[in-house]
Amino acid sequence: MRFAHVFPPGSDDPRLVLVDGEDAVLVEELFHGAPRYLEELIAGGDAMLEQVRDAAGGGTRHPLVDQRYASALLTPPVILAIGLNYAAHSSELGLKTDSNPTVFVLWPNSLTGHDATTTWPRSLSESIDYEAELGVIIGTPAKNVSPDDALDHVWGYTVVNDITARDIQYSEAQWSRCKSFDGFTPTGPFVVTADEVPDPQDLHIWTVLDGRTMQDASTGQMVRTVATLISHLSSSVTLLPGTLISTGSPGGAGYSRDPQVFLRDRSTVTVGIDGIGELTTHCRILG
Repeated sequence: MRFAHVFPPGSDDPRLVLVDGEDAVLVEELFHGAPRYLEELIAGGDAMLEQVRDAAGGGTRHPLVDQRYASALLTPPVILAIGLNYAAHSSELGLKTDSNPTVFVLWPNSLTGHDATTTWPRSLSESIDYEAELGVIIGTPAKNVSPDDALDHVWGYTVVNDITARDIQYSEAQWSRCKSFDGFTPTGPFVVTADEVPDPQDLHIWTVLDGRTMQDASTGQMVRTVATLISHLSSSVTLLPGTLISTGSPGGAGYSRDPQVFLRDRSTVTVGIDGIGELTTHCRILG
């Protein structure tokens, strides 16, 4: 199944929809007590998901083409990001892939949706880069899980663009601020349930910037698989339902190119993962 958060006409309060082909079905209209947000659907467990699945045929359909999207997740308990998880990306940034994952936290103000406009002041950075990433959403609490059991705790998958101010990244000891400007973590537009992705290590992942393909890779090139990442993270902290894990970006970053390629004023960047979705961001530089 495929879900998204959209803004109903005239409202700035997003609602959960079930995506059915080219149509969107407002989930809260399906039955009494139906979830309004993805977080509520995840909290309801398998029983709630099955209830939505059974009721989906009776919902009113609205064309997807008319929808304005919010972030795939609205209030995740935490956004965990993994750095240097593709060897090509580590190499092009001149950074070493360590024996354990590089983990940092993204701030919730950075979340935004598909087709949104992300802005930043020129005075703060002119070295803004894109990073296509597979987003993993936890469905059930995960603590000390083995790699063999880790994927059982995944509710679904989405697309993430981990936008980064490279100059700030290389000037500070931590990576959270350079990746957490307002709107620097677009997600979505869709969340695909885990049963729709038999193997998260067999997905085509790519980026197109202003009509030019910049990243073109496979999630099979990850240094550490999704299952390994979940197992590692769960060894020190309980991964709560709704947690979003952004699993790292493949090679092809703009920072490493000669000449360098960064997001410009009025740039349009689309990151995508086959079978999950295409996520577009419009860029405006202020000042």
